[in-house]
Amino acid sequence: MNTPQPPWHPDLPEGPPRRLCTDCGLSRTSDPRRCGQACQFIQPDYPALEQRVHGRTRATAGAPATADSGGDDERFFGPFRQMHQARLRHPLPGAQWTGITTRIAQRLLETGEVDAVIAMAPHPDDPWRPLPVVVTRAEDMALCRGMRMGYAPLIALVEPALQRGLTRLAVIGIPCQIYALRAIQPQLEREYGLQALHVIGIPCSDNTSTERFHQFLELVSDRPQDVNYLEFRADYRVEMRMKDGAVRTIPFLQLPLSKLPPDFFPLTCRTCVDYTNTLSDLTVGYMGGQGEQWLLVRNARGQALLDLLGDEVHCQAPGSAGRRAGAVQGFLKNLERAAGGLPLRRMPNWLRPVVAWLMPRLGPRGLEFARARVEMKALETLVHLEREAPARIKTMVPGHVRALARPYRAKDHE
Repeated sequence: MNTPQPPWHPDLPEGPPRRLCTDCGLSRTSDPRRCGQACQFIQPDYPALEQRVHGRTRATAGAPATADSGGDDERFFGPFRQMHQARLRHPLPGAQWTGITTRIAQRLLETGEVDAVIAMAPHPDDPWRPLPVVVTRAEDMALCRGMRMGYAPLIALVEPALQRGLTRLAVIGIPCQIYALRAIQPQLEREYGLQALHVIGIPCSDNTSTERFHQFLELVSDRPQDVNYLEFRADYRVEMRMKDGAVRTIPFLQLPLSKLPPDFFPLTCRTCVDYTNTLSDLTVGYMGGQGEQWLLVRNARGQALLDLLGDEVHCQAPGSAGRRAGAVQGFLKNLERAAGGLPLRRMPNWLRPVVAWLMPRLGPRGLEFARARVEMKALETLVHLEREAPARIKTMVPGHVRALARPYRAKDHE
């Protein structure tokens, strides 16, 4: 039996520089050449991986919901069986929301379902910088609570964990990391003895380097060194907490985005095709939660993960309100101007408080907000690739992403 030990992080080689790379960790493994077949930003094959991971591909437009399928919403969110708006009845202190992701990982270790959980902890030199770690003791998952901002080679820890005899793993990661993991999973099973894999996916978009994130904090706070919590919420506000317990919320329209450099978000994150982490067993995010967490149970393994919480979690059907079309069209117009080097049309300062008040009341909310964000990401992907890497569109952008963009643009990339 494997002896539990404190979270550990092995020394890793540097990854080779690549233009479209989020340093998921695959290039730092024993065989970096696998990036050619396993990278989300080269030639992804979502239908094949969805079939292998979930036993089927996502439902097409207009499909009815069934016991095993989410119906029409799968074209936005990928395959799923159930969706919930959820919260822990007793929130974990220091968690980003109520701590559902952390608690599931704890339960996996407490029940002996896994030998280890691979997740992100704060770097000892910077609490905002993510440090991938291997956790074998349930109590140590508390170290992984909260948000990190930046890139970290999570997948590079899988092989060292397996080599230590930790063959039943859970991995908590963002979409580009999970795509690579799923792509090499058969090899890990065949050559490294991986016996079980449980994947908790976190929706992700618009990541940036830790250094650039600190620049953002300096723009939104006169005490950036005291900020210990930041969350983009589905009510069109950013919540910021300070070390002294003070809480501040900032409407999206009041954020100083125009002061950020044009490359604040790298091309990889501006062209991500998997906002909702469709290859995870269970996706835990916020977009459709309306102030609580949003869970997508994608397969039987994902249901088993949620079942580990029992009565600790309160679940209800997510709501949906408002219409997304106007918001998405407005986003596209600004996107095309920005991608073409033109200045954004700035809203007059006197109008900002009015619109900020109206958006959470009349704009898309709940699932409609989530659908809007997924469509916006599809449009963002195509607009930026057309300008910066047009040859990539055919191989990098899946058909379901092009289909989401088609109602808003005359161009067809089929």
